[in-house]
Amino acid sequence: MFILRKKKGESEDKLIARFRKKTIVEGVMQEYRDREHYKKPAEKRKEAKYRIAHSIELEKKRNF
Repeated sequence: MFILRKKKGESEDKLIARFRKKTIVEGVMQEYRDREHYKKPAEKRKEAKYRIAHSIELEKKRNF
């Protein structure tokens, strides 16, 4: 969790931009998306297996 305070002379647009950047850096939105839909451990393993197979296939295409 983080706290942002408006700096002296800072516009609302700059404050919002700073907030968005901070949420990305802290990983808040990614954690929210991950928690939004629970994935079973088997589903996570399946996705990891697919990611590995996909990256191998892409590597083969690049080296061709």
